[in-house]
Amino acid sequence: MKYYLIAGEASGDLHASHLIAALKAEDPDAEFRGFGGDLMAAQGMTLVRHYRDLAFMGFVAVVLHARTILKGMQQCKDDIVAWRPDVVILVDYPGFNLKIAKYVHSIGVCPVYYYIAPKLWAWKEYRIKALKRDVDELFSILPFEKDFFEGKHGYPIHYVGNPTVDEVTAYKATVASMPQEPCIALLAGSRLQEIRDNLPRMIAAAHPFTDRYRLVIAGAPGMTEDIYHKYIAMAEKRVGEPLDIEVVYGHTYDILSQATAALVTSGTATLETALFRVPQVVCYFMQARWLATFARKLVIKIPFISLVNLVAGREVVPELVADQMTVARCRHHLANILPGGAEREKQLSGYDDVATRLGKSGAPQRAAHLILQLLSAETKR
Repeated sequence: MKYYLIAGEASGDLHASHLIAALKAEDPDAEFRGFGGDLMAAQGMTLVRHYRDLAFMGFVAVVLHARTILKGMQQCKDDIVAWRPDVVILVDYPGFNLKIAKYVHSIGVCPVYYYIAPKLWAWKEYRIKALKRDVDELFSILPFEKDFFEGKHGYPIHYVGNPTVDEVTAYKATVASMPQEPCIALLAGSRLQEIRDNLPRMIAAAHPFTDRYRLVIAGAPGMTEDIYHKYIAMAEKRVGEPLDIEVVYGHTYDILSQATAALVTSGTATLETALFRVPQVVCYFMQARWLATFARKLVIKIPFISLVNLVAGREVVPELVADQMTVARCRHHLANILPGGAEREKQLSGYDDVATRLGKSGAPQRAAHLILQLLSAETKR
């Protein structure tokens, strides 16, 4: 069969590459084409356009590059029509992918499947109408999404498990056990704004513990060392002394496998940290934080921002968001999750519940098997 995949960012490229590998195992004659990244291409997909060409974040950047984005979208539509795949598989990236879904549905060239459901439960819930209309099958990687899509909106979906479980499990199986070092991991996000707003405060919060623990920053792809050194210097100015902080790129799992505790900006990193059983504090400072706190109550309809707490359905890890993210509060919670801290064992126990709810590894394989079953049923109609 012919599979057309579309992923628009690094995490989508990673998850889609694993899905391609699983589809190849199920379907030896499979052909792959689409928009994505290097990892998808490494699995044998013909890369029509790299996601970096269209990766513009923020309202201003999107407006300034609107012509490029629209040209990329038209190229994608034309390429789907010309290649005539058996299925289009969308991977997260809803701003682009839902428009492609609408187009493919309107011309009826093939069914549309969505792998890694867009996070409509967090915001832009109105998009559910377009999703139900234009997407034939939805594959979820978060267990609580069944209640949202099926219970609240009457839209049947398939929960296949979480690929982060697979990635952490694979790492642990192939990497020799590392001795735990006394270090605090700093995962300050993948975007410049997140790093700017959170890293200096994270460092200042962890500063009193540097006599016992090294501070290690997990460097994000595309962020140069100059960027990190700039914000380390800001933190040094705040604490009044030079600091010995290491920035490590491409080895986040190595860092987490050795860390004693972590300060983490919200995102998949919170789930990865939990699966490595590293106690954490979730930090998400925002500019104009009082306004951000007010806006959050109006716009965001979920009780938590971290995937750990959302999966657990309760507060397992502390979340310091907007006006709550102060150096003093962060330092207090960090002290509580270091060895001997009042909350450390309770948090680790909560991680057990999260792991149980996520289920076993094998998400890409389950998704691939189900995709083949659904497509086979489609061709017999």
